[in-house]
Amino acid sequence: MKFKISLLLAFHSVLVFAQAGAPSSYYNGFNWTQTPTALKNALSTKITTTHTTILTYSQAEDAIRITDLDPQDPTNTNLLLIYGFSPNICPNSQFDDNDHRRRNKNDDGGGSLCEWNREHTYPRSLGTPNLEFSPAPNADVHHLRASDVQRNGERGSKKFFAGSGNSYSSGNNWYPGDEWKGDIARMMMYMYLRYGDQCLPKNVANGVLNFSDPNMVNLLLQWNAEDPVSQIEDNRNTYLGNINNTYGQGNRNPFIDNPYLATLIWGGPVAENRWPTVFLSAPTFDLGRAVAIFPNPTNDHRINIASEIALTEIQLITISGQIMQQINNPPNLNNNYSVENIPQGFYILRITANEQTVMKKVIVN
Repeated sequence: MKFKISLLLAFHSVLVFAQAGAPSSYYNGFNWTQTPTALKNALSTKITTTHTTILTYSQAEDAIRITDLDPQDPTNTNLLLIYGFSPNICPNSQFDDNDHRRRNKNDDGGGSLCEWNREHTYPRSLGTPNLEFSPAPNADVHHLRASDVQRNGERGSKKFFAGSGNSYSSGNNWYPGDEWKGDIARMMMYMYLRYGDQCLPKNVANGVLNFSDPNMVNLLLQWNAEDPVSQIEDNRNTYLGNINNTYGQGNRNPFIDNPYLATLIWGGPVAENRWPTVFLSAPTFDLGRAVAIFPNPTNDHRINIASEIALTEIQLITISGQIMQQINNPPNLNNNYSVENIPQGFYILRITANEQTVMKKVIVN
């Protein structure tokens, strides 16, 4: 994706941000003018080199008692639970409600359905290798959240998938819930940049892979845009980023500080820009980078198209200019399309979406 980025600050200037989610002391001197891949790599280096305190798994549990406190609980007694909804009845939980989205911070364990425990939003078993055998990701609180014991067990190691409403499972898939899908997306992006191949997004989420980075799943970019940053995300990020805190790791999740960074790196739906003094304009959408054609050449008279957005028209045109097929508002499954029954030869695919048109050469053997 091509981007138009305007900066009010000189290249060497000290960056000062208004909101608490983007402290100048952490990003001071960072170069925001880099290409998407370079920006991704630079942020990866930043959050890795500043992760100077590696917590033990037990310390991570103690950290969650602080980081996951419900912002709406003035007593600082209850934790807000990831995935929220649970059908349990827990009469001893202060500030309880019909959805039982809270637990007393001291009611942690695994034996009672009315307790909370640590949820690895990136399941340990999906890591390559298993996160349990790597101290840093296993106890990285940037992806550990307080969860209802039963809800945690129901999620297990199921991969994320598209859904709506409260959290629920469907076969081997898990929807985190409308309230939490943005949190999940930003945590998965963090884990990818922090731990690389050990925590690839495509291994933890289902959906169309990103054209510019086949390790990223476009569903996470969608969730990042649809569900803005919440107060508990800011609170967790600020605490963990402060190395002077008892359980401060020293690093931050950049995608909580500014979800728009994901748009700059991977494209997709434009997410909230929390730094308007740094990034003044939205990226220019580039349809050419938003669609992928495969296989090409093809041997089965069929061409597949994966797109980051819904297509409005597909034309199959011979090299002499004859329109062989024209499909308006083509049917799709999660923005996956196909053009079938193509005779052997050389063709041009004319693809239209978002008031843009792109031409792709295809070969049918």
